[in-house]
Order: sequence, then structure tokens, then C-alpha cells
Amino acid sequence: MVTTLMEPEIKPIKVKPELMDELKEFGVVKPEICYNCGNCVAVCGQAKYNSTFPRRIIHMIQLGLEEKLARSIDPWLCYYCGDCTDSCPRDAEPAEIMMGVRRWQIAKYDYTGQARHLYTSTKRLIAEIIIFSLLPVLGLLILHYFGWAEVVTDSVQLNKFAPVMIIWAAALITGGIHAMVLLAGAYHMHKLAMDPNEVKAPVKFSDYVITLKDFIVNFITQKQWISCGKKEVLRWIKHLILVIGYATMFVLIIGLLWWFQTDTIYPITHPQRLIGYIATVILFFATIDIMIGRLRKKDQIHKFSHHSDWMFPVVLFLVTLTGILVNILRIMGLPWPTYIMYTLHLMVTNVMLSTEVGVGKWSHLLYRPLGHYFYAIQTRARQRAGLE
Repeated sequence: MVTTLMEPEIKPIKVKPELMDELKEFGVVKPEICYNCGNCVAVCGQAKYNSTFPRRIIHMIQLGLEEKLARSIDPWLCYYCGDCTDSCPRDAEPAEIMMGVRRWQIAKYDYTGQARHLYTSTKRLIAEIIIFSLLPVLGLLILHYFGWAEVVTDSVQLNKFAPVMIIWAAALITGGIHAMVLLAGAYHMHKLAMDPNEVKAPVKFSDYVITLKDFIVNFITQKQWISCGKKEVLRWIKHLILVIGYATMFVLIIGLLWWFQTDTIYPITHPQRLIGYIATVILFFATIDIMIGRLRKKDQIHKFSHHSDWMFPVVLFLVTLTGILVNILRIMGLPWPTYIMYTLHLMVTNVMLSTEVGVGKWSHLLYRPLGHYFYAIQTRARQRAGLE
């Protein structure tokens, strides 16, 4: 009797030969010269035995494994310290490759397609900046045309020039739209990262609950940054302070504008002014520090500057600068300069909300802790299945 052995089913793997060229549009540099020696993995403080990045990510790029690369959460476990690049014997740029892949993945998560245009087309980005900056001007013109706002010139009456409740409603709607875009992207990220082909083990609801603390802790503190080594502690502290300043200003603009934008000039010790000044000082000096670092190119993380990397600090700096100038001009009692500067402030604020919050640099604040969260869920499921 002859026994016939059944061959295991081999599922075809889709390969995209042009993947490398596509990724270069997002800022990925020199992935073709890597020969997978593994030095980058050996020096990385974040790489795990089942997440051997950057080598594994570069290997996916070289093979054109688009689907597998889209599902990988490895890029979000990387904090861009640059040790991998410093140790590369081929003078490749694994750190910048990981950064470029993160941009590409954001575009993959984004259902609107805006992220792809933001990262790959400077012409489209400039067009969006012009459109988003002009929308507040159009809104103010409509308010004044229909008599819902007025220009008072004998004193500064900002809330008559731009009624706070209408501006607040517009801020809530704008912020809400971009928040939904970001949350939709997070949902798409979950679908990709928790795909059965990626997890390779059944996931239970309890896995999500038990590991939820990983998301909360990393979202608030970004503490994994410290694992990159002592030299990254200062950078982590700077980043944390910047996030505190940005979050404070975001809450004042989106959540408490009715309280923050008043025509009453309170004493400097009043919470309204004091909190605003603290957030302003943080954002002002933090964004200047970022821009100086990118100009000097002294650190590995500033060696390459994609246009989206400049977009974030420049726009945030302009929002901060115009905001403090509005306050100064208002205190000086100069009506027209105050109104003009306030209009400019609305213009750059809308650009920031529309290009950074949903699909830009600040989306990292959600995607990075989600990456650690999904990694914890995957690890727990694989351990229960005896795969780790």
C-alpha cells in the first residue's frame, strides 16, 4: 500500500516591486543598500525578540511586502534615537527609514487620502495651506456681511469683531471633524495590526482589557522613550513639556474658548492669563529649539528634514506668536492691529488643526501608544497559544 503525503497549502504572497520607490516619496532613504547584518537590531533599546526592527522592516521593503508592512506595528515602537544609523556599517539610514515608513503608514490608515498628499506633494500641501488659511477670513466676512459681528474702533472689542460663541462653535466643529479622521485612522490601524495573519493567535476580549494600562500609561507619559538610553532622557523631557504646553493650549482653544477669549483684561495673576502665558512660553521656546536643531543638523534625528517635519514646528510657532501678539495689542488698546492680528491667528490655527491634528505630526501622539498597546495584546495572545 502506497501512502501519499499531502503537501501543505501554500498561500501566495503578494509582492509590490515598486514599493521601495513609493516609500521614497514619504522620505525613506537608501533601503536598497542594507544587507540585513542586524547591527541596527543589536543596538536598539526598543527592539524585541519578536520585533527585530529596523532590519525586519527594511527586509519587507526590499521584498516589496506591502501588505505585511502595512500591518506591522514595529515602526511605532521606534522612538528615532538614531543609534541604528550610527552603528550601520553600510552607512544606510535605518532611523530615517523607520520615520518614512511611519508617514507611509499614516497615509495607509487615513481614509480621506489627505495624509498621502500632505507627505508626498508639496504643491498639494501649499494649496491646502492657502485654502485652510482663507476659510476663517471667509467666515469673518460672512459674519460682518450679515451683521452678526461689528468693528468697534474707539476701543478693542474683540468679541464684537469675532463673537466668541460663534468662533468657539467653529473651533469645535473643525476639531471634531479632524478628531473623527484621526479616530477612523486608529480604527484602520487596529484592523491591520490585529489581522489574524499578523497576530497568528486567537485574541480574547480580556486581552484588550488587561493590557489597556499599556495604552493609558504610554499615551500620558511616552515613557518607553527612556528605554532608548540616557542620552534620550533630555529629549523625552523636552517632548513631554512640549506636549503639556500644546495640550493646555488645545484645551483653552477647543474646550474653554468661551472663558479664554474675553474683552476683560484681568490681572497677570488671573488663571486665564497665567495659564495662557505658561503654555505660550513652553510652545514658543520648544518650537524654536526644534527649528534650530533642524537647521544645525547636529543630531541624527535632524539630519534629514522632510517638509512635513518643518510644517509642524513652523505652524505651531506661528500660532503661538500671533496669539501672544493679539494679547499684547489688545492690552495696548489698538483696535485695528488687534483685529488684523486676530484674523492672522485664526488663519494659522485653522491650518494647524487641518494639517497636523488628524493626519500630520500630532497623530503620532495617538498612533505610538496604540502601537505599544497592540503589541502587548499580540504578545499576550501568542503566549497563551504557546508561540512565545
